[in-house]
Amino acid sequence: MTREEFKTLFDNHFDGLRNYIYYRSGDSELATDIAQETLMRIWEKQPKIEEHKTKGLLFKMAGDLFVSSYRKQKTVMRFRLQTKPETTDHTPEDMIQFEELKSRYETALVQMPEKQRTVFLMSRMEHLKNREIAEALNLSVKAVEKRMKGALDYLKKAIRES
Repeated sequence: MTREEFKTLFDNHFDGLRNYIYYRSGDSELATDIAQETLMRIWEKQPKIEEHKTKGLLFKMAGDLFVSSYRKQKTVMRFRLQTKPETTDHTPEDMIQFEELKSRYETALVQMPEKQRTVFLMSRMEHLKNREIAEALNLSVKAVEKRMKGALDYLKKAIRES
């Protein structure tokens, strides 16, 4: 693999790998580190990769590195929403209700099964279509639809019960 080929591979897949790991972990620094580590391993080992299998291999490697990292660190996943109301038109009661709802949403995301959370965040944060999510995760479109429905049902139930 030449430098130019590697640069093209890096440019084409780095952001996708980073986003995929970020959706699974909620940690942008960890996501960046794992995406870099994945691509460095490709550079170091330079395996013979068929063009149409490159993306799947990279996502599989990144997923494996994430699981390995997760097991070593035994950290609790956290998702932080950076939304802070910018206007002061809200009453203190509105602000309290907003913070409570935000807290219930964050808690529900953390407790949601990983497979559902990954599909949900890829759809909502990355604005990917079900077909694109299916390709990235090597699933059928029906499986993505089922996971998305499960995620939405889980969120509705979790937010109402809290």
